[in-house]
Amino acid sequence: MRIIIFGPPGAGKGTQAKLIKDEYDIPHLSTGEIFRNAIKNETDLGEKVKSILDAGELVPDETVVDLVAEELQKSRYDDGYILDGFPRTVAQAEAFDDILDENNEELDAFLMLKVPEKELIKRILSRGEGRSDDTEEGVKKRLSVYWEETQPVLDYYKGQEVVKEVYGVGSIDEIFSRIKKALAEDPYE
Repeated sequence: MRIIIFGPPGAGKGTQAKLIKDEYDIPHLSTGEIFRNAIKNETDLGEKVKSILDAGELVPDETVVDLVAEELQKSRYDDGYILDGFPRTVAQAEAFDDILDENNEELDAFLMLKVPEKELIKRILSRGEGRSDDTEEGVKKRLSVYWEETQPVLDYYKGQEVVKEVYGVGSIDEIFSRIKKALAEDPYE
C-alpha cells in the first residue's frame, strides 16, 4: 500500500502515520526525517540541504525529489510506505508520479486530514514547540501559507481520484478508525 498523508500543520499527520505504519506494516517516510538523516550522514545531498536550510531558504523541488527517490530505492519500501511532507508542490507530485511509473507502481490513497482552523491553532499552540512564530497570529500566517502552497497539490490528486478526506477531530483512535474505513473503501467504483 502506497499512501500520502496530507494536511496542515497540527492535523495529526505524524501521529496517524505511526498508527498506519503499525497497522499495515509499512514504513513511514517523512521528508523532514530524510533531511535530518542525510545531513547527519553527511551525504552529498545532505550537505546541499544543510547549506540551503542554514541560509533560511526552502529546499528546491528537484532536491526534495532526489532525496525521496534515493530513499525509495531501499528494499524496505518495496511493499509500500506512507509519505509525510511530500509532495508539497505540483512539480513534486508530477515527479513522484514519474517515480511510481518507473517502478510500475500506483498511489493507493492520498489521505487528507481535515481539521478546522480553530482546532489547528489550538493544537499547535498547545504542543509548545517553542518556535518564534508560535502565536495565534503567527500560526494563522503559517496556515495561510500552507494552504496557498499546497491547495494545488490537493487539486492535482483530486484529478487522479485517489483523495480520501478524513475528518481529523476527535480522539486519536476515532480518527484512526475513520482512516482505516477510508482505506478499506474505494469511493470511485
